[in-house]
Amino acid sequence: MIVKSIKRLTTAALLLAALGGCSSTAPEAETAAKQPDNVATEASGIFTNPLFPNGADPWLEYWDGNYYLTTTTWTSQLVMRKSPTLAGLADATPVNVWSSTDPERCCNFWAFEFHRLKGPNGFRWYMMYTAGQDGTLDHQHLNVLESVGDDPMGPYQYKGALMPDVWNIDGNYLEHNGKLYVIYSQWRGDTQLNIIAEMENPWTLKADQPHTVLTTPELDWEISGRKVTEGAEILQRNGRTFMTYSASFCNTPDYKLGLLELVGDDPMNREHWTKYPEPVFSRTETVFGPGHNGFFTSPDGKEDWLVYHGNDSVEHGCSATRSLRAQKFTWNEDGTPQFGEPLTPGVEVAPPGGENGPLVTRVQGQRYHLVNATSELCLDISSDPQDNRAVQRQCAGTNGQWVLDSTTDGFVRLANREDSKFLEVAACSTADNARVQSAAWRNNYCQQWQVAPGIDGNVTITNRYSGKPLAVAGCSASANQAVLQQNTDSACNQWQLRPVGEVALMSQQSGKAITAYEDNVVQRAFNYLDEQTWVFQPTDTGYLRLKVEAESAQCLGVVNNQVVPGANVDMVNCDNKTAQWRLAPVEGGGMMLFNRYTRLPLGLTDCGLAEQTNIAQQPDLATRCQVFHLREPK
Repeated sequence: MIVKSIKRLTTAALLLAALGGCSSTAPEAETAAKQPDNVATEASGIFTNPLFPNGADPWLEYWDGNYYLTTTTWTSQLVMRKSPTLAGLADATPVNVWSSTDPERCCNFWAFEFHRLKGPNGFRWYMMYTAGQDGTLDHQHLNVLESVGDDPMGPYQYKGALMPDVWNIDGNYLEHNGKLYVIYSQWRGDTQLNIIAEMENPWTLKADQPHTVLTTPELDWEISGRKVTEGAEILQRNGRTFMTYSASFCNTPDYKLGLLELVGDDPMNREHWTKYPEPVFSRTETVFGPGHNGFFTSPDGKEDWLVYHGNDSVEHGCSATRSLRAQKFTWNEDGTPQFGEPLTPGVEVAPPGGENGPLVTRVQGQRYHLVNATSELCLDISSDPQDNRAVQRQCAGTNGQWVLDSTTDGFVRLANREDSKFLEVAACSTADNARVQSAAWRNNYCQQWQVAPGIDGNVTITNRYSGKPLAVAGCSASANQAVLQQNTDSACNQWQLRPVGEVALMSQQSGKAITAYEDNVVQRAFNYLDEQTWVFQPTDTGYLRLKVEAESAQCLGVVNNQVVPGANVDMVNCDNKTAQWRLAPVEGGGMMLFNRYTRLPLGLTDCGLAEQTNIAQQPDLATRCQVFHLREPK
């Protein structure tokens, strides 16, 4: 799959005519900002189902300003998408956050779910997924990953398999009265059941404890095609706990959702659950086999949403025809969920409430200093709490840190880690020397930026709406000088991307980390190894040196200073001419790393997924095998 290059900006006039503009944000009245009469907001966020094809077994969470989505891949790779808008998931770049080559659990990845739970080291994301062996589905079983920090995109470390020696799928967590449970599905004879068990921690079952059957397919609507109940999902509200599940064979158009409610205190006691006698979400004349759902809450926290897969034809079944759909649901007066019917394809759906802000949130992702090439000072926000204008200041570990968070079409929003706001052009001005400032997110084009290759390893940062770059006023080298929107001829519009702190370099192709392993640089599954942690150090230009230890004399470079594609990359003396690299952002939040001397990018040899696949310099083909995502490893 070819990674799209960042698209060129059209002129401001074309953007104004074709796309509208964006709202203004006055610093003194941010919560009641008034829009200029001649400027409209960005696209409304309205979407239609299906969101995109081949979206079986979806799981979706909204967290820290972004939607995160996984769906079944049937491959050896765990793919995640993210977007600040629900509609944006349709075109979001799929990023592999984990892959496996272990023959016992390498293949047929199904039904990923990621849950934020409190583990031994605090809150982490726990990714539970089904995997098995190549060429057979007879050994499918649940596996669990743990995130390094609070970013759903990882990195992830493999923690273990719950029941590796028996067939079990569709795992889901239940938290109740301070205890953690897993609910999973298993065949017993010709019947597929949902079963619950208590857990010691998010990846380990409690030893010598019973497993309790929660659902047995016995009603007419549960046994179409085969006797199946699977895909249990938990929904909790106002102290009540519900469990939806998918019933009947997925290869029929009658796959549907049923409902249980926990009416007692003990989830392990089947008598403490009540099964509702009728399905709660079923086929229509236009949507078939709706099921394997998940739940999420709108950005403003006021709406409940259902995500599920379905088919457009009665002939379609358990294949890649299942497509991703989402819709809002409500609650009955008696406190039970009211899911309604699957929405007809093509019907316009308003976006979840609060999606267009105003939003103040700490976006997850790698932090960067954006260092002006002329002044060598960092892009920042004024330290005066009454002033939200962009300025340049001395780079420090406590300020001037930005997350380059992907939006759409290769653009990003610049999220400030200090005030949890976003960089914008004030009043969506298209004028030279227009004020640039920090503001709550309102999903406007004047809050989006293109980060593109500049001069001598640097980048330019250009506003999506105006088509004009950031630059330092008057090319001043003074601290607290304003950073403004200027014309493309400005001499001070070059910036260095300088990653802050220790960094893990994760392959978009494999989800594995670049590792200085023994006498070579290879990819390995992330495992908190010192050799998987990199420090970026600036040079005399926009290029950077990469080290595994800050004081080391060894840097990432090309062996013997070779200039040809395929030359091996290893740790070399930092004085070598091939020991400097340029970061080049690509669509979806990844980076390509280009060598300063050879001008060739890093890449995975043969696009391999295997442990210890070699890292080399390659021809510039802009493939996902040459894209790496910078992640915080602690």
